[in-house]
Amino acid sequence: MTSRRPVASAGTIRDGFAVLWVAIKREPWIFTLSTLGSVLFGALTVADAWVLGWATDNVVLPAFDEGVTTTGGLVTVLALFVGVALLRAVGIVARRLGAGIMQYRMQAHYRRAVTRQYLRLPMSWHQQHPTGQLLSNANADVEAAWAPIAPLPMAVGTVAMMVIAVVQMFLADSVMALVGLLVFPLVIVANIAFQRLQSPLITRAQALRAEVSEVAHESFDGALVVKTLGREQEETARFAAKAHDLRDVAARAGKVRAAFDPALEALPNLGVLAVLSVGVLRVLDGQTDPGDVVTVAYLLTIVAFPIRSLGWLVGEFPRSVVGFQRVGSVLEATGEMVYGDRRIAVTGDGARLEVSHLAYRYDADQPLLDDVSFTVEPGRTVAVVGATASGKSTLTTLLVRLVDPDEGAVRIDGHDLRELRSGTLADSMALVGQHTFLFDDTVRGNVTLGADFDDDEIWEALRTAQADGFVAALPDGLDTRLGERGATLSGGQRQRLSLARALVRRPRLLVMDDATSAVDPEVEARILAALQDFGATILVVAYRKATISLADEVVYLRNGRVADHGTHPELLSRTPGYADLVNAYEQAAAERAAETEAGEGEEVTSR
Repeated sequence: MTSRRPVASAGTIRDGFAVLWVAIKREPWIFTLSTLGSVLFGALTVADAWVLGWATDNVVLPAFDEGVTTTGGLVTVLALFVGVALLRAVGIVARRLGAGIMQYRMQAHYRRAVTRQYLRLPMSWHQQHPTGQLLSNANADVEAAWAPIAPLPMAVGTVAMMVIAVVQMFLADSVMALVGLLVFPLVIVANIAFQRLQSPLITRAQALRAEVSEVAHESFDGALVVKTLGREQEETARFAAKAHDLRDVAARAGKVRAAFDPALEALPNLGVLAVLSVGVLRVLDGQTDPGDVVTVAYLLTIVAFPIRSLGWLVGEFPRSVVGFQRVGSVLEATGEMVYGDRRIAVTGDGARLEVSHLAYRYDADQPLLDDVSFTVEPGRTVAVVGATASGKSTLTTLLVRLVDPDEGAVRIDGHDLRELRSGTLADSMALVGQHTFLFDDTVRGNVTLGADFDDDEIWEALRTAQADGFVAALPDGLDTRLGERGATLSGGQRQRLSLARALVRRPRLLVMDDATSAVDPEVEARILAALQDFGATILVVAYRKATISLADEVVYLRNGRVADHGTHPELLSRTPGYADLVNAYEQAAAERAAETEAGEGEEVTSR
């Protein structure tokens, strides 16, 4: 699907019609149906004026002149009005049904398009856009973009009604028609003034809706921090400030709309008064018939409806244009992942991982990873060790292709990850991150994520992750609901379920980014021992010395580069920086113990 955003500088009205043209091209048959219904409604509304004029001249006035009327005349008038009303009702149903279907189909289509684009875009793009803004793009902006579809068929049909009405007005009496139509220039001026005042307010309001959503999302997501640090009032004030800004802008937009709508209502009525005034004089002078005055006055009230419907349509344009531009900025975003057509085995023994001259930058002037190279043979376990901010977590995102490197390549079984077919990588490797996420679902739902795994496979994965014991103790076992983000579980339990989620898929390459940090050392040791028999190639970001010592080899990162690569004993003996890092906890404990002993010795001496 392709979409082009209307150019804002070309004017809101022009841009609004450009947005509607996108919808018309996508749903031409539904638009045609609803428009035909609206034209039918308009034509029959004009027919009411003809029936009213005919009844005035042929039934009402003769009844006053002769003092009697005929049953045939009354039945004819009644039949004409009822017939017109029934056909007009058919037009209303077709118009409203078509407009509703068209509007909701466009909203659904663009929500799906935005969601697909979110999935296509790399993590680097998502990191640059707040979650609240993304939620607003997929919801409020999509709704705003297609809001004018609701009055569109009515406006198109009533334009036809207005043309028919104007022609009939001139056929009835051209002088009164000209007098009544003098209000049209005033209506155009009012519309132009409205757009110029309303557009900047609506643009600001749409941006503020995203900011309000962003603040709310952050507050909900950080509820633990807000509660434990007593920041409720500050968060309330932060949300209130944005909410008040949105309220004030929306109120100003409402005031502009409140002044605009009565003007549109009043201008046609002024035209009716002018027509009646001129019409009375022309009847007295014998220049026209009373029926013509009634017809023209009634037609002018009919013309007022198309003016109002156009006002409703045009009134939605500022929100529509802004919403479509915001949605379009997502749909036209670049940087999506490009895939090849190669495949690799998704089952079997561990995969061979090759990292070749890898480089990645968050800041163009400051590389986080630079010329990183190492190889992990199938079935081996490698620990990646480094100080804080040495690039370990970024490396894991590159290994599973959440982002692409600026330079170099990651290869699995000899194939560059960028050459693989979409979905192949997810079927053969898994990442267990340091921050676990559980859905408000059952244990089974969180482990399978909707995939087709039987209970035996689930329990096997839970046993490997050392999670089978506490899951079996839950009230409903695998069917126990865990609450939002797994709130009913401890941090270590959440991490083990997250690991089981990866293991049940039997990946050939398992990447663990400090995935057992909340698990006590004894349980962690059992997990790593169980993984030795799992058969996968394992790369684990590790901090604990006991964890590192279980790995077949170690990659030591320092300042974004591979400072050394070898077995744990080898690096301890030849790399002082590595030895200091992995022994830091033990050294600190020894120093604290020595200080304690020295303090106790001084106390004894003083006594």
